[in-house]
Amino acid sequence: MNKIRKGDQVIVLTGRDKGKLGVVASRVDVAHISVDGVNVVKKHVKPNPMKGVTGGIIEKTMPIHQSNVAIFNVASGKADRVGVKLLADGKKVRVFRSTGEEIKV
Repeated sequence: MNKIRKGDQVIVLTGRDKGKLGVVASRVDVAHISVDGVNVVKKHVKPNPMKGVTGGIIEKTMPIHQSNVAIFNVASGKADRVGVKLLADGKKVRVFRSTGEEIKV
């Protein structure tokens, strides 16, 4: 079970974007996620008239390692860890470790 999923609000713990909040846009692979507004780089793009792409410098969001972010607990206003709780009907749900309340996406 992935502890950080698409749509979660996360806070960056390390790196040049430390302290920024963002929403997880996608999971790139098992260890990397793409977060809106975090790790934005300028990329030089060559023009491609066959695809209708104009050249220039664009800003692109690059993936970040999931160990560098933590899920954001709105109630406490801080970063929090994620735990897994087994319900009575056998379903697994994600919970905040500090409060024990269920994480709603």
